[in-house]
Amino acid sequence: MALRSIVGLPGDLAVTDRHKGRIEGYAIVSEDGMLATADLVMPDSLKFDADRRFFEQGLDGVDVVVHGRHSFEEQTHSASRRRIVLTHGTPSIERNSSNERALWWNPAGASFDEALAALGIPEANVGVIGGPDVFVLFLDRYNAFYLSRARHVLLPGGRPVFPEVPARRPEEILASHGLVPYPALVLDSAKGVTMVAWRRARQGCSER
Repeated sequence: MALRSIVGLPGDLAVTDRHKGRIEGYAIVSEDGMLATADLVMPDSLKFDADRRFFEQGLDGVDVVVHGRHSFEEQTHSASRRRIVLTHGTPSIERNSSNERALWWNPAGASFDEALAALGIPEANVGVIGGPDVFVLFLDRYNAFYLSRARHVLLPGGRPVFPEVPARRPEEILASHGLVPYPALVLDSAKGVTMVAWRRARQGCSER
């Protein structure tokens, strides 16, 4: 998975309180909080079957996937999913001419609600899959953020899950935006891979 940073986007234009569907984030990071290497490629050392299965099951349960231009999930149902792709290449919202189920969205020119409405699913359940500047746009609106961590992997100088990492740990950032950790789920004990669901404190949702 290659990642492209989307910078300089005002957060108050990106997501509003009007959206009624769920917004969930999905990421796997190294022990030092990185999504990818310095050249923006997700290495094989950060790919695990158990996490892939969890990730795929999660995205199968949402109505639309949101990501940057060079992020993608490479899953069985990827081609059939509706998606919103962040870009500076359009003033606001534009249909993707090569994929009728996708559109381009520039948060500086249109709200997230407008993007969902343009896709025809204004109350959609949303899965956000990165990169870092896409993840950060939704920090105050996530209903849940599923953070997987590979304890035995280090990617010094890599691409962080949030722009403030490594100065702050991902968990500290999630907590500072009102998300509360649930007990860790062990995805692969031999390889040290765990997943923690971070949820809004006001919600008493059961684990997915």
